[in-house]
Formats: sequence, C-alpha cells, structure tokens
Amino acid sequence: MSTHPDFEGLYRDVIPSVVSVYVGGRRRPGGAGSAFVYDDHHLVTNEHVSRLADASKSNRVELRFADGSWRVGDVVGSDVYTDLAVVAVDDVPADATPLRLATENPSPGRPVAALGNPLGLEGSISAGIVSGANRSLHTSNGFAIPDVVQTDAPINPGNSGGPLVGFVGDTDDGPPYEVVGVNRAKQGDNIGFAVSPVIANRILPDLVADGHYRHSYLRTRTLDVTPSVAEANGLDTPRGILVVGTASGPDSTDILRGCSGTTRLRGWEIPVGGDVIVAIEGNEVRTHEELMRYLITETRPGEPVAIDVLRDGAPATLVVELDERPSGDRDRDTRGGGGSRIPIE
Repeated sequence: MSTHPDFEGLYRDVIPSVVSVYVGGRRRPGGAGSAFVYDDHHLVTNEHVSRLADASKSNRVELRFADGSWRVGDVVGSDVYTDLAVVAVDDVPADATPLRLATENPSPGRPVAALGNPLGLEGSISAGIVSGANRSLHTSNGFAIPDVVQTDAPINPGNSGGPLVGFVGDTDDGPPYEVVGVNRAKQGDNIGFAVSPVIANRILPDLVADGHYRHSYLRTRTLDVTPSVAEANGLDTPRGILVVGTASGPDSTDILRGCSGTTRLRGWEIPVGGDVIVAIEGNEVRTHEELMRYLITETRPGEPVAIDVLRDGAPATLVVELDERPSGDRDRDTRGGGGSRIPIE
C-alpha cells in the first residue's frame, strides 16, 4: 500500500457505483440515504433507509447514479437486526460496476473513505481511518448489531447505506479497493459506524435470494462479567457473560438458567445466581458481542449448539436448540445473546 493513499483515484474508480436514494419523489436536504452496487441487479443500503419506502406504502425508491441518470428500484429484502437492505434495479449504468465486499473486517489504522449523499450533497467523499473494530451498536428496536466498524471518516445524515471503502494495495484480480463497511450512523464528533463486511457477507445473500434473514434466537438477556459481577456471584475471575434472564424461566434444568435475584455491591444492584456462558461450540465467549457475532455468522435456527457454562461455580455443558427470532421483535428482555446493560463499576 502506498504511504500516501490515492483518494483521488479511489473516488474516480468507486463513485460510479455509489447511488443516491430518494423516497416519494422528493429531493430534500439529507435525502433518504445512499447505496452501492452489489451485483448486476441489486444495490445495498440500510434497512432504516428502505423503511422510508415501506412507510410510503410503495416499497419503491428513486435512485440517482453518479452519471446523473435516474432509476426506480424495488426494496426486495431487509433485515432490521443488522440494518441492511437490498434494492433491485434494472438497467444499471454500464460504469456502475459491483463493488467488492471484503471477506474480513478491517484493522484499526487502515485508511478508508466514506462515499455517498450526505445532507443531499450527491457524490461526496470523506476520508479517515478505521478507529476501532468489534464494536456493538444499539438500534432503535433495542437490538445490538455486533462486529461494527468504527471510523473517524465523517459520516452525516444521507451517508447511511453508502460504502466505507478501504485500500487493498496491488492486486491482480480487480481494483485496489474493497468495501469494508456499510455506513450507518454518526455518534459524536469523529465517531462514525458501519456494518462490518463479515456481517454483510452473511446477511446479504439471503436478502437477495429470500427477502429476509432467519436469525438464531437464544432467548437470553446477558451481562458481561466484570470484576464487580464476578465478586457478587462468587467467581474467582471476571470471565464470560452472565445470563440475567431467559424466556424459558429460571427453574429449567436442561437449558440456560437466569438469575434468581440481586445483591447490592458498592451501591449497585447486581444480578446473581444465573449461568455464566464461557464458550459456545468450543469458542471462548468473553463479551455478549462475541456471542452475538457467533450466532449471526455461524449458526442457523433449529440447530443444536453446545454451550459451556459455569453453574453455581461448577462447569457444565448444555445443548440448546436455537429458535428463530420473530420478525421485528422488540422484546429487550429476551433478546438472543444480548441484553440491556445495568450500571457496573
């Protein structure tokens, strides 16, 4: 990779495949969002962008390509839990070629560019680096998207759904750029987020083929085991995630067991008595984000999974058959693998 990233070259090569998205025939400040070409007949955007089309009861969006031409697309697939959506469109301009989606998540420090339609300013590019990886980003439905990419490249309203593009250096099988995230949100100065390519690669093929993605559902509410949680639960070391509650009830002996009460420690009410998940299918679980990432990328509803836990301080292995998460579920108390946080020191 060059010491000085060629953002001019990146813009020239990538911008024909970046699309501005409008809903209801209105070109308004901020627009509806952005998208990029995924294959010869589909674009990728955010679910919350496509939701505007659904609200208009048309399920259609108007698309403006970089060459100035317009198309009308149909939202054919969406997933509220990862904020991804797919738009089908005929007759994509010849120079709007599909952008390659990275197979691995980018590392912090990698130069990137966010392209799209911020504040209605079509064909914009902003640059920065990957600031962090493996973040968890909470959505309006109470679900947390795992594995999110953090960047300091400016992302503003209207950028949503556009590509976060990274350099790959010299390559013999295509351009030296790849999409390393689907831009989603801004939180504070110099902090933006994008859905990771690992998550996108898992979700998008199903959205194209079936219109939806079937999420595995563990029916648990969890809390990371911090030193305070470990102390309150009589654990020697802070390790794994505590099952605060389950949809199946606290008295079941053949599935995960939730907490039976709370104890007060240094001013905080901390749940106690639940199983502590330490691994799934032999893969160590240190945070609820790791559990969620594994459920999304490695499992399907109906599959049995082996979950290693500490129950009353003793190791045990439980086999749990995964459910399918209900479409549009908003029950924060039974979210699979994740959970609302309580303040912990």
